[in-house]
Amino acid sequence: MEKLVEYFRAQSDAMTALLQQLVMLESPTTHKAAVDRLGAFLAEQARGLGAEVSLVRQERVGDHVVAHWGRGDGQVLFLCHMDTVWEVGTLATRPLRLADGRLYGPGAYDMKGGIAIALSALGGLRALDRWPALPITLLITTDEERGSRTSRELIETEARRSRLVLCMEPALSNGALKTQRKGTALFRVTAWGRAAHAGADHEKGINAIEELAHQVLALQRMTDYHNGTTVSVGRIEGGTRSNVVPDKAWAWVDLRVSTRAEGERMNRAIHNLQPVLPGARLEISGGLNRLPMERNELMVQTFAWAQSVAARIGFTLREGATGGGSDANFTAALNIPTLDGLGAVGDGAHAVNEHVLLASLPERTALVAALLLAAHEFNWDRG
Repeated sequence: MEKLVEYFRAQSDAMTALLQQLVMLESPTTHKAAVDRLGAFLAEQARGLGAEVSLVRQERVGDHVVAHWGRGDGQVLFLCHMDTVWEVGTLATRPLRLADGRLYGPGAYDMKGGIAIALSALGGLRALDRWPALPITLLITTDEERGSRTSRELIETEARRSRLVLCMEPALSNGALKTQRKGTALFRVTAWGRAAHAGADHEKGINAIEELAHQVLALQRMTDYHNGTTVSVGRIEGGTRSNVVPDKAWAWVDLRVSTRAEGERMNRAIHNLQPVLPGARLEISGGLNRLPMERNELMVQTFAWAQSVAARIGFTLREGATGGGSDANFTAALNIPTLDGLGAVGDGAHAVNEHVLLASLPERTALVAALLLAAHEFNWDRG
């Protein structure tokens, strides 16, 4: 394994070129045609590496790409998503650029850098004639940035066949893997009142916006930083005209929790909110989408094994936590060994300064290749 780093460092230019190609194929979740163009490119890349590739067709989002090298339980599953938060046309106003050892571009860090690393690791092992002993599946989904509504079942099906999941989400900014992620939930809180003329019959009205304001304050007060729980009312709407007492207003609420138990408690608390104004009523929908990825015994065991593999190629691997969720939340919740944050090192996910440190590409690729070669050695207790 000691020669992996040397080999992939010699491939740095090729990896940078591949990442540039991926970034230039803009792929916002909401633009199916654009995402499918990128999907077709990635499918062809996988076929060129000897994969059996299929597309899982979707009506509103891009088609998911599934590439298999061998079949059977005990596979290694690459977990990637090709969709981004950046609209088509972003490159026209913020072109891809290389500066100071960084590649700047929409989606470069989250997570096209991770896709480039996965493909480069597979390509390198093929070129070195050192193909892993286990079957491999590369799953590239198209709706992660919108909650993985169409891909979750596919992710969980492939995960149940897997010995190990390698999630190619970007690393933390210091290069650490992510061994803990918060669970995520989305709620819609609707307040109902009674419409009335704001001048002639003001006293007959029940102002739904006023009721919602009480609920917004109650929700915001549920945040508990000590326990890692955050509640954020991110969008509100309501009313019709300024001279009408509004009979309806609603808010979208984001919840993040560190443990499954806290998620269950908060779900009950939000659904049990009660109206404050006499005659008002509430409707509450939604709940947990991704369970927390907890740093439990299995996660500790899996990361320790990854550390030992990294040491074989001269790397020191670190770990950390993040408040964001990913598709790794799904696989970890199934008690499948999951390593998350194996993608590129950089910063600025979802921000205008999004970038990848180009020097990280060969190092991360060597690490992923080493994990693939050693995966058959990893033994774990399903509990």
